Order: sequence, then structure tokens, then C-alpha cells
Amino acid sequence: MLVKICGITNEDDALAAVNASADALGFVLWPQSKRFVAVEAAARIAELVPRHVQRVAVLVNPSREEVERLLAAGAFDTLQLHGEETPEFCAQWQGRAKVWKAFRVANAASLAPLAGYSVVDAVLLDSYSSTSHGGTGRTFDWSLAREAKKAGRSVILSGGLTPANVREAVAIARPDGVDVSSGVEFSPGRKDHEKMREFMRACRQDVS
Repeated sequence: MLVKICGITNEDDALAAVNASADALGFVLWPQSKRFVAVEAAARIAELVPRHVQRVAVLVNPSREEVERLLAAGAFDTLQLHGEETPEFCAQWQGRAKVWKAFRVANAASLAPLAGYSVVDAVLLDSYSSTSHGGTGRTFDWSLAREAKKAGRSVILSGGLTPANVREAVAIARPDGVDVSSGVEFSPGRKDHEKMREFMRACRQDVS
């Protein structure tokens, strides 16, 4: 199971996440996020990350030109799209980067759009918020993630995960990956290194 630590804003946290055996690191390039990091700074940090760790650029409704510039820089290998990006927009980057499409889940009806996104490598399910595109620290009904898997997509579970609840979440949702941000922080964008290690240990334990 893939484990991603998102909201990385500095070198120390990135290297601590790598040392904790994270499979992927997320860099939020959306200026309205509390965990925003500028592209240039994110790229410098990402270049320090070993290539076996996925380097994920988290974007909200980027332009085609923005994504082109981002991929040309070569620091990121995965795009995580959190806005209203269409399947056609997502399909443009096939062969150049992995593409994860995020969906905000309020109820079972929130899963309906997933059927149109066969072009993406994975769908990321986050808690619904009318005011935020992620990072709310709130959970949703984890059984919906199991329903989402029936569509044949790889599913990454996000939203309110912590070292204390991730094992239960995985047992219920059976996701292909999990994504944590606020659950391993002192404050937005500043990671608690011990919590990251605790989260990784909980994720690596067998779930019956």
C-alpha cells in the first residue's frame, strides 16, 4: 500500500518523511492553501528526494501552460489535480507523469463522476468541504472508498487520517494508498517527525 505525506514545505520535513519510509511526498502548489509552497522552492526540495519516492505536485485548476512548465522542470513525476479538471485535461499528461484526480466525498452520490475518469492512474478521495480543496482534517465514510474500488480505479484514501485512526480506515476502506497531511503536523506545513514515524508504523502493520 502506498503511503503519501502531503503538505511538505521544507527540506527537513521532506527528508524526515523519506527516512520514515514514505512512498510519496506531496507539494501543494495552490496559493490559497495553508500549506502552499512556491514552485521553485518545491522543486529544490523535490530534487533532494530519492527517485524511488514519488514527488507529487498538488494543483487546483491549473492551466495547460502551468502544467507544461512544471513538467519541463523535471522535479515532479506525479500530478494530483484537486479542482474541476476534466478527463480530457487529465489525459493530456499520459506518458509524461502519473495523474491522480481528487474528489471531495460527501456521500455515495459523490462517487458518480469517477466513472468518467478511466484516463487517470488513481483517484484520491478526500472529505467534502464547500470552502476548501483539501487539508480540512475531517474524515468521511470510509466504506465509500471500498465502493469506489468497484469502478476498477486505484483508490487513495485521504481526509482526517492520523496515526490513531489509519489502521481502522485501511481495514474498512481497503485502499491502494493513503494520504496524510494535518494528521502528522504541529501546524499547517510543519510536520511532527515522530507522528510521521507513528503513521508509517501503523500503515505497515498487517490489517486482518
